[in-house]
Amino acid sequence: MTSDSTAPTGTPDAPRFRALLPEPAADVDLAAAYAYPSGLEGPWLRANMVASADGGAWGPSGRTAELSSPPDRALMSVLRAHADVVLAGAATARIEGYRPVRPREVWGGLRAGRTATPPLALVTRTLDVHPDVLEKAPPEAPTIVFTTESAPADRRRAAAASGAEVVVAGADSVRPEEVLAGLAERGLVRVLTEGGPHLLAEFAAAGLLDELCLTLSPRLLGPAAARIVAGAAPSHTQDLRLAAVLESEDSLFVRYRRAFDRTAG
Repeated sequence: MTSDSTAPTGTPDAPRFRALLPEPAADVDLAAAYAYPSGLEGPWLRANMVASADGGAWGPSGRTAELSSPPDRALMSVLRAHADVVLAGAATARIEGYRPVRPREVWGGLRAGRTATPPLALVTRTLDVHPDVLEKAPPEAPTIVFTTESAPADRRRAAAASGAEVVVAGADSVRPEEVLAGLAERGLVRVLTEGGPHLLAEFAAAGLLDELCLTLSPRLLGPAAARIVAGAAPSHTQDLRLAAVLESEDSLFVRYRRAFDRTAG
């Protein structure tokens, strides 16, 4: 998903959403519709992804910007505002030009009692990340980097010196379970991952995905673009249940949860 900003939902210039399921409604309160379950005792992993109508996960440039839209970006501002942390793979961060989340990219009214923006957490085997991702994070929400024992020691030292929190979460590859455990240890249980497809595949294969928020863009891309899950993760299946469908400006916003929720929320 891209990190462009838009007017927060509820302002005069914000896109309007209507609900199709579970109950039709002419106008939707996005903040209420996308609240995390209450009373979480452990991490809840929500993925926010975008795909074309024919299943492509990125546009001709290799980025998701060509699939995004004002409603998609409005929803992103709400999802980021709800989240305790935004999780992304290093490759996606490089391709999409990620930087620490900025206040204008979140709906500030949902951040009461927390930092103004959620910290960014990156998953990287090699610590090949843009310096701005590490150095420009606010002191109260430093970037968290999950990496491996085999990552170059000089890069680990440089990342730590830049103000990032460096966490070793595996020997030669980053283990998804250790990522969520490390976030939970820091009180970050409302986890929003924005991919990319390889990272999503790894967490889904590990059985850790609780919720999928999928924007279906009204575009056809052809067979070149990968799906929202891709890469070398083990083949896996997971049953989901449809929680809600919204529509805005010809895009569909589908929310799935795992078939058997781990909470009663």
